[in-house]
Amino acid sequence: MSESEKYKIPFINSCIRSMAKRYGYSAKNVFLYLKHFHGIEFLIDFYDTLHLQSIDDTVDDMVLICQKNGGELT
Repeated sequence: MSESEKYKIPFINSCIRSMAKRYGYSAKNVFLYLKHFHGIEFLIDFYDTLHLQSIDDTVDDMVLICQKNGGELT
């Protein structure tokens, strides 16, 4: 396992929990939303860039990606 791989899961978990807190959803529901609308894929594919910015900026980016893929937050 590479050094960056070691930190991907905690990073993704942190992003999910931050988004859940921001929008008042459970972490499970946020995970399912992100999985369905390609937010998890986005986090994995762009980890090398995303982990260098703030979690708030990453959550903003995830929301935009999901919205572009049909995911509306209510």
